[in-house]
Amino acid sequence: MKRILVIVAVEAERTALGARCLAAPELRVVVAGIGRTNAAAATAEALAEARATGAPFAAVISTGIAGALPGSNLALGTVIVADACIYAEEGIALPEGQGDMRVLGFPLGDFEGNRVPVDGALLVAFRALGPACAIATVATCSGTDAAALSVRTRTGAMAEAMEGAAVVHAARRVGIPAIEIRSISNTTGDRATQRWDIAAAFTALQRVGDALVNFAR
Repeated sequence: MKRILVIVAVEAERTALGARCLAAPELRVVVAGIGRTNAAAATAEALAEARATGAPFAAVISTGIAGALPGSNLALGTVIVADACIYAEEGIALPEGQGDMRVLGFPLGDFEGNRVPVDGALLVAFRALGPACAIATVATCSGTDAAALSVRTRTGAMAEAMEGAAVVHAARRVGIPAIEIRSISNTTGDRATQRWDIAAAFTALQRVGDALVNFAR
């Protein structure tokens, strides 16, 4: 049996993971709040508390819903598993466009540029849930076609959400394996033409919850 920390942004995502997941004693699901700061702080707090009580976590999972970026061809309700989590905004604004942390010349951590690695064993364990791809972590969601295309071009990610890189980064700092798993709730781009199906995304999250239970046992 492995103790797993699961980080979501809002209560609705927690509920969507399903009764089986929420009742599993080896899983702790924390509602961190929206955005990178909440996600990183909640992850660090939960990991520190677990260490202090002598019951450390074996892995950390960031999960919830996400928006599909242009050209991803991800259908609404699809589950995706991150093969990298990429900070979208960190870097430097230049006349020729935005540069990442490599251009700025300072590291974010023990990884290159803005690309936070996920744990390879966790990627293998959850790969059957859906396509593996990079997921961008944004501070500002893409509500225009230009913004969505910019995130896609800069990061190479197929989807965007607001917490994953921060969760995986916080876990990585203390040596705990981590990964991001998302379900697609919407397309990105101009608000008037975005397509949404939150119900399908929440139904898909129950598959994630069941997979977490099976993995922990």
